Amino acid sequence: MKGFFHKHKTLRLQTWITLLVCLVLIVALSVTGLLIGRDTSEKARETLEDKTMNIANTVSRAPVVMEGLADREPSETIQSYTQDVQANTNVEYIVVMDMNRIRQSHPVEERIGQYFVGGDEDRAFQGERYTSVAEGTLGESLRSFVPIWNENGGQIGVVSVGILLDNVESVVMKQQRMVYLGTGAGMLAGIIGAVFLARRVKRTLHGLEPKEIAQLLQEREAMLASVREGIIAIDDTGTIVVANDAAKELFRKTGLIKNPIGQDAEYFLKSSSLKQVLTHQTAEFDQEHILNGVVLVESRVPVIINGQVVGALATFRDKSELASLVEQLTGAKHYAETLREKTHEFMNKLHVMSAMVHTESYQELKDYIKQISKAYQQEVGSISRVVKDPVLAGFLLNKLNHFQERGTKVEINGDFPLPILKDTEKIDALITIIGNLSDNAFEAIADQEDKRIEMTINYIDGYFHFIMKDNGPGMSETNVKQLFRKGRSTKGENRGLGMYLINKALQELNGTISVRTEEEQGTIFKVKIPYEGEKA
Repeated sequence: MKGFFHKHKTLRLQTWITLLVCLVLIVALSVTGLLIGRDTSEKARETLEDKTMNIANTVSRAPVVMEGLADREPSETIQSYTQDVQANTNVEYIVVMDMNRIRQSHPVEERIGQYFVGGDEDRAFQGERYTSVAEGTLGESLRSFVPIWNENGGQIGVVSVGILLDNVESVVMKQQRMVYLGTGAGMLAGIIGAVFLARRVKRTLHGLEPKEIAQLLQEREAMLASVREGIIAIDDTGTIVVANDAAKELFRKTGLIKNPIGQDAEYFLKSSSLKQVLTHQTAEFDQEHILNGVVLVESRVPVIINGQVVGALATFRDKSELASLVEQLTGAKHYAETLREKTHEFMNKLHVMSAMVHTESYQELKDYIKQISKAYQQEVGSISRVVKDPVLAGFLLNKLNHFQERGTKVEINGDFPLPILKDTEKIDALITIIGNLSDNAFEAIADQEDKRIEMTINYIDGYFHFIMKDNGPGMSETNVKQLFRKGRSTKGENRGLGMYLINKALQELNGTISVRTEEEQGTIFKVKIPYEGEKA
């Protein structure tokens, strides 16, 4: 029940966007509407005040009004004039008063000759112009007062122009209604836009929620980090947007320590044609190029979305690592072939012995068994005596047979047998060291008439001691100094990886190696590696 409630409590991204945009619109438009409405109300009032004041000023200067007040008798001309002005300006009333505050004009003629009502006219009879709100005979009104002066500058009366507050509020509400209607229309349009925006964002994200996107991103980062190949991706401008840890490590190995993200691809892959993939839109696989002395094997593919190239992806790896894997696979293949040959040979020998038993040729059988036992001691026995680990023993047996079949005499010595390796993950590095030293020795004596290789294997005080000796032509001092440099070889082009891989494996195992050589006398390699073994 708790999980069900939690599931329904979480809102979808589309709902969040819709609610957020609507909330922002409602708050923004509401505040804006209130401010504009208030401003409109104030301006409407100011407009009406200016209107009444302007009308009062006009009436106070009218000759008809001044002459009518000077006669000291009620003048019908004042009433007639104010009614015409009132009709043309749509005000509620125009009242002209003499200095005794007696009305000389009024919308209701019966009230002419009576005192003005309101109590807010005192300041006008003191020569002041102003606008006020007061209760009169027609109701509460907004009215302006203006003194009336004669030609000599003496005050002879006051004119009051008024608009009922109900009409004032009606004008204000009309103005505010337009503002609020506009605000409401804006809110409606904003809500509709918010719904469409949320749907568009949802469609752009392929219907995924933020949690799902975050999970996919974490999974992608984990996948990129777990891949041993270097991976980089560029956008359509050639800028690197993705680079995994393996790629950064390879760049650091070549001396490029800058963070590749956001950098131009050609800075990190100068001899690569990755940016050209954006143009020709064709994938390229297993292409070699050299980056600051490191040979990389690279594959490049374009990234196409909706028929348009939006970027390119490159995967690459150090060629030396691939060469190491190839050598290991080749060794395993040779080992399997050797076992198959030995199995076939063993079956043939069993058939021979079976025939001898069947014919009761026991003396011949005894001699045949002695012959087989001697051969076993020379081949398998010599190896199993000094190496107890079955993987290393099988690998050495394969090498021994391979060398002997090609006319090389191989002698394997040792007084302290090498036990089974506890940490099996180190077996690849050990095979790399033994295999490359053996191959180098075999190639060193290729032109010798008497081809001899001597291997010594001992396990002393937790260390694996391995000595490889050949009777080849030896090496010069210059070659010895450059022995472990990658790509340096005395055997021709596209060589020089063997000793580099040996050195790399020794670093991984915390081992050491020493070389002693004399020209025309041969070469001796001595290797010492920490080795944790277990009893067979």
